[in-house]
Amino acid sequence: MQPNRAKKVMNGAPFSYQYTMKKAFCSLLALLALLPALSACSAYDYFERVSEIKSDIFLAETEEFSLSLACVSREHPYLSDGVPCERSSLVEITLTDDGARERDYRVYVLDEKTWGGDMSYRSVRGDYFYSQGVEKFPETSVSLRVEWEEGAREICATSVRSETTLTPQQALDAAVQAERETVEALTKDGVFAGEFYVRLLRRKSNYYYIGIVDGAGNTTSLLLDAETGEVLARRAPN
Repeated sequence: MQPNRAKKVMNGAPFSYQYTMKKAFCSLLALLALLPALSACSAYDYFERVSEIKSDIFLAETEEFSLSLACVSREHPYLSDGVPCERSSLVEITLTDDGARERDYRVYVLDEKTWGGDMSYRSVRGDYFYSQGVEKFPETSVSLRVEWEEGAREICATSVRSETTLTPQQALDAAVQAERETVEALTKDGVFAGEFYVRLLRRKSNYYYIGIVDGAGNTTSLLLDAETGEVLARRAPN
């Protein structure tokens, strides 16, 4: 053997050439392996542009009143200006007196630590309202106590969500795909220059309201089926 020989020949090719080609091939494989991750990183996250989310609704009903508890994450200050700000979490409780009685209602959430207080009467809507900031939202069901001058009632409100209900992010993805032209018109230099509202709604079935807001406060509104993401209604800004 000649240890000082500059090159060896393996299978008819110089060793240094084979080493270089193998190194290049391995580098190419490594780059190809990274492509899915790079593609995922480059996908625009429209959910970061959401300024309001209503993610769940809990309902309860008695012979005297009906009650709903909504889980809301909302920007502060709350402005329709196309610019999302940092959100905070709060619970909004609405009570409708089925007998149209005027009472001083108080409502309390019976959690690990009971919290609640006086409800305000909203004359325009004809209902009672209470809201409070929270660190976490209830899941599946929530126990409450409603008090008034003559009595009190403990009730259990249950979530309207099911296993087939889309998440807020899935609902937004469906809306962005359906309203691609509107979204692209508000995209400048690869950045979406607007904000979104994503609200779970409950009538006889579940729906999502999606609002696409531009910098002037103009809103394109969509009503989606909460299970399929199908657009059921659309209203463009005037």
